Amino acid sequence: MPLLEIKNLQIEFGTGRNAARAVDGVSLSLEAGKTLCLVGESGSGKSVTALSIAKLVPSPPARYVGGEILLEGRDVLKMSSRELRAIRGGLVSYVFQEPGVSLNPVFRIGAQIKESLKCHRPAVANDSEVIRLLKLVGIPAPESRLRNYPHEMSGGMQQRVMIAMALASQPKLLVADEPTTALDVTIQAQIIDLLGELRRQLGMAVLLITHNLGIVGDLADDVAVMYAGQIVEHGPVREVLQRPLHPYTQALIQSVPNLRADVERLMAIPGAVPLPGSFPSGCRFHPRCPKAQSSCSTQAPELAFVQSGRRVRCLLWDSPVPTQTISLRA
Repeated sequence: MPLLEIKNLQIEFGTGRNAARAVDGVSLSLEAGKTLCLVGESGSGKSVTALSIAKLVPSPPARYVGGEILLEGRDVLKMSSRELRAIRGGLVSYVFQEPGVSLNPVFRIGAQIKESLKCHRPAVANDSEVIRLLKLVGIPAPESRLRNYPHEMSGGMQQRVMIAMALASQPKLLVADEPTTALDVTIQAQIIDLLGELRRQLGMAVLLITHNLGIVGDLADDVAVMYAGQIVEHGPVREVLQRPLHPYTQALIQSVPNLRADVERLMAIPGAVPLPGSFPSGCRFHPRCPKAQSSCSTQAPELAFVQSGRRVRCLLWDSPVPTQTISLRA
């Protein structure tokens, strides 16, 4: 049984004629100890999908109109408020982007981590456990750092504190929503390496939300590409990055800077992700797709198995792919 299984999830904002479906029929699964990356541009529905795992998208204004979210076989959408409080920060923990916004500026970081311990592991809500968690995420001199305020730490150190807080409950699933946003490239690499090491060391599953395909290959086992509220491609990370099948995935890879290629201009995807409630007919990517044909504007493709372990939502998935791929670490 997968640790997490999302089946045909549908989430709307608004009611009646003004209802806009931000997540439309999303299905995903994640095994214990594995990493799944959910990739797509801003506005694709990634964060709404991630927050819905612990039913953190407030209702209203959101409405969960269909589907299931199964955590260890239990449907989150049918849980009581008490049951939800137990899994939030317990079974499932979150690391959000921009840690400086998430941390309380008037409390020392040791007190903030201790607060998380009091909620889920009160027997060890002490300085010794806080120091152990800070060491676990690679913060030097943790004995003194626990008395720091957030503004006394760099962005990278703040994000490590957020990861320590997320790990305080010993979760089985860590959801990292754009955890490297607003960090410089060197710190981004350190945070991604840290998440990979923690996953191996603690045996937890990781759901990484990102718009950057360049960091996916170093961490993920599988990757799901999301566009306009739908999954458009899903498969093992090496196969998706080395042989992308959907034109949107191909375009995302082509837009990643390649230091080995001699190009005058970085490729970009024309246009923008359509807003919920304004999705085009047929394939939702067809207005921006360089391979679109007349049938793409009228036929809405299903997410279908096209190869072993590969699912694609495209009528033209077997057309030639670009030459650029993303290199993977050995």
